[in-house]
Amino acid sequence: MDINEKILLLAILKKESNESLNEVVLKLENTGLFTLKEGKKLLKKLKSEEFVSDSFLTLKGELIAKNVEQEFKI
Repeated sequence: MDINEKILLLAILKKESNESLNEVVLKLENTGLFTLKEGKKLLKKLKSEEFVSDSFLTLKGELIAKNVEQEFKI
């Protein structure tokens, strides 16, 4: 799993309850992490690998996102 996928999973874990997945991708695109096209492609990949379902993380995705969160903590 590459760094952009990890950051996207973490961002989905930390998103507000009223935020959509597209809004999360747009926020990350605004930071310059990736382009909107790349972000949507990553989101689609995460959905196909069953880390994300509809507008939330699956159990598998949540476990990985929490591991990523620990990875980024100092």
